[in-house]
Formats: sequence, C-alpha cells, structure tokens
Amino acid sequence: MKIFHTLQELALCVGQTVAVSPWTEITQTQVNQFAEATGDHQWIHIDVEKAKAGPFGGPIAHGFLTLSLIPMLSESAIKIEEVRMGVNYGLNKVRFTSPVPVGSKLRGHMKLLSATTIDGNGMQFAWEMTIEREGAEKPACIAESLARYYV
Repeated sequence: MKIFHTLQELALCVGQTVAVSPWTEITQTQVNQFAEATGDHQWIHIDVEKAKAGPFGGPIAHGFLTLSLIPMLSESAIKIEEVRMGVNYGLNKVRFTSPVPVGSKLRGHMKLLSATTIDGNGMQFAWEMTIEREGAEKPACIAESLARYYV
C-alpha cells in the first residue's frame, strides 16, 4: 500500500502510476449476489451449466461488477492520512475490454490523471484505473474514475 500524508503530496504524482492493488478473486457467490442486487440475471453470469456451453466456457462476471470493484481496489492500494472522507464523484469513460471468468483474479493499476482543488476543503482526483486479469493479454476494464477527498 502506498501512503500519502496530504492531498498535496498525492497531487504531485499527476501523470504517474501511483499504486497497484493486491489481487482479488472473483467468485460465483459474488456474481450471484451482484445479480440479486441489480436484477441482472443473464444466464452468462448465473447459470453455470448453460454458461459452460456458452462463448466463454463458463460464467463470467458482470461488467458492472468489475467496475464496482474500483473503490475496494483503490482503498487496498493507497491511503491518504489527512483525509476525513472520500466520495465517488463519477466516471468519464469506461471500457470493458475483456471478459472476467468466475475464478479470475483481478487487480487495479492506478494512474493519476489530474488533481484539482474543490470547494469544501478538498481535492478532486481523476484516476485511470486499469483492471488487470491475471494471465490475460488485455485488461478486463479501463475506467476514468473521479474521486473527491475532503480534509
């Protein structure tokens, strides 16, 4: 984990890959729970037997499940000591560039694109999060994520 003492210290890293998260495994239980939470019950995600005969040879995670891992991957990769609160502000661009079969391991590569002072004693950071799948040639997801941190 990369630790920063202040927002200004982190802001000096614009243009750099700041951190890489630990690996996390995608389980069928997670996929099923995501389907329940979102109402997305497409067979390619939750019907294991039918998915084995499908285009990926087994069930795959929802793209939005992969995307929803960004906060967890970020929190496991960086810590900003002076921050009392952080919030997701949005996304500028998202691409799901390869499927995530159940059982895959993912990790996030965090590149800091910009840092801007905002009202309320905080800063907004734009991150390029590349979610890598272990053993795959292409990443599972590339997203530009906006986060706001307040001191």
